Amino acid sequence: MLTIASEIEVLARFGRALADPIRCRILLALRETPAHPADLADLLGISRTRLSNHLACLRDCGLVVAVPLGRRTRYELADPRLGHALTALSTAVIAVADDADRACAQVAGEDSCR
Repeated sequence: MLTIASEIEVLARFGRALADPIRCRILLALRETPAHPADLADLLGISRTRLSNHLACLRDCGLVVAVPLGRRTRYELADPRLGHALTALSTAVIAVADDADRACAQVAGEDSCR
């Protein structure tokens, strides 16, 4: 059964999805058009196994849905408004200090903010 997530939960799920550059690339690709996993893997230059793990995360976050088409499955954004949100986020002007990348990486324990 589908439930409607609270605003905070939606933002947290969006944040989790956007925390990984590969998931960002998947979402941006799906913003343009729905796609089959094999096509996405080729487009992004990653293995199908790795792509499958990221698609599972995006499904768990509620941002993408799998649409069965015969023997194949196509992935698309769960809501067309997510494409508009991705565009707005990717074109937003953010204010960061010169050393923000280094500080962010230290807090996260990795290069997740780059």
